[in-house]
Amino acid sequence: MKQFISVKDVTDIDALVKQALLYKANPFIDKALGANKRIGLLFLNPSLRTRLSTQVAAQHLGMEPIVYNVDKEGWSLEFNEGAIMNGTTVEHIKDAAPILGHYFDILCIRTFPSLQNKEQDYSEKIIHQFIKYAGIPIVSLESATLHPLQSLTDIITIQESMALNENLKNKQPKIVLTWAPHIKSIPQCVSNSFSEWINAWGAANFVITHPKGYELDTQYTNGATITHNQDEALKDADFVYVKNWSSYNEYGKVLSTDANWMLTNEKLATTNNAKVMHCLPVRRNVELSDEILDGPNSLVTKEASNRVWAAQAVLAKILGSLS
Repeated sequence: MKQFISVKDVTDIDALVKQALLYKANPFIDKALGANKRIGLLFLNPSLRTRLSTQVAAQHLGMEPIVYNVDKEGWSLEFNEGAIMNGTTVEHIKDAAPILGHYFDILCIRTFPSLQNKEQDYSEKIIHQFIKYAGIPIVSLESATLHPLQSLTDIITIQESMALNENLKNKQPKIVLTWAPHIKSIPQCVSNSFSEWINAWGAANFVITHPKGYELDTQYTNGATITHNQDEALKDADFVYVKNWSSYNEYGKVLSTDANWMLTNEKLATTNNAKVMHCLPVRRNVELSDEILDGPNSLVTKEASNRVWAAQAVLAKILGSLS
C-alpha cells in the first residue's frame, strides 16, 4: 500500500480487517516494524479519536509520531498553483510539503470541507497537493469528502460483532445508514466513506435512508438501496449506522431538522435487535437518544476503541511497502 486515501487503495478489505483484529489481540507483535521511522500527523482541523488512536497505533509499531496543529500553530498555507501571495496565506504547499517529506517517512493529513464550494471540496485539492509535493506516503485522517480510517474501523466493528453473534454467523447482514438531525451543517465525509466501503466490501444488504434532499453523491452510494422511509429501512436491520450530513445537491445546506429522525428504542424494535453505530462526537438526544447510546445495542464505544487497530493495520501495510 503506497497511500491510504480511500477504499480504492485497499486490495483486500477482509485481509486488512483480519490484520487489525490480530493487532487487537496482540498490539506489539510488530513493534520493530516501524523502528527508526517517523510519522507526522498534520491537523488543519480539530480531532480527538483520530489523533490519539493514530498516535497509539504508530507507537505500537515502534514509530515516533509527531503531531502538528497547522490550524493553530502554523503558517496559513496556500494551495492554489500560480497564486500571487499578497493576501492572508504565508506559505505555499509547494514549499512546505517537500520539507515535510524529508522530516517524515509517512505523513497523515486531516482537513475538512468548506461546505461553500462543492466543486472545490470534491476535487480534494488539499490532500492531493500534499500527495503531489511531499514525496512520501500520505494517509488521510479525514478529507473534504471521505474518512477512510473511520470506515475501515466500522467494517472491523461489524465483522467482530458478527463473529460473536451466532445468529449473524454465515449471514449477509442488513446494514442501514440513517440520516439524523443536527443543529448545524455537517460534511458528507463519513456518510460518503461508509457507503463507499460497505459497497466495496459487498458482503451486506445495504440500505441508506434520509429525508428528501439529502441524497449523497452517487459515486459513493451506487449499489445501495435508497429510501426516504426510515421505518421501512429499519425493518429487520442487523446494524444501524447513525450520521447527520448536510445536503449535497443544495451544497452544505440544512434542509431539515426533523426530530422524528432521531433513533430511539421504539424505532429499534422493528429491527433484528440491531447494533447501533456512530462515529462520534455525537449530539446526545439530537442525533441519538440517551437510551440508545447507553443501552445494550450500542457499539459506539467499541467502535471508537477499534480506531487504534484500523490505523495500526494501515500503517503496517504502508511500512511494509517502504522496506
